[in-house]
Amino acid sequence: MGAKKHPFYRIVVANSTSARDGRFIDTIGHYDPCVDPPAITLDAEKALRWLGHGAQPTDITRALLKKQGILDRLAAAKEAAQQARTHTTSSEE
Repeated sequence: MGAKKHPFYRIVVANSTSARDGRFIDTIGHYDPCVDPPAITLDAEKALRWLGHGAQPTDITRALLKKQGILDRLAAAKEAAQQARTHTTSSEE
């Protein structure tokens, strides 16, 4: 996407066996580095759903997700689920 000297990127979920520029499963956002500050548009719910299902972001995508606070929300959700699981197990004993 984009044009010559004007990059514009889609943030997508793709199968690891697909080509880099090939078929993808879902689009979760866009990144436009040409505006100041760079514009990042992400669907947080889709991103959290795919990360929860085991999707592994690339290094650059991981940085964008961290900048938007999505990785922090994922870590908090995992911690809350772990605490709930621990609390349920301890109350059954």
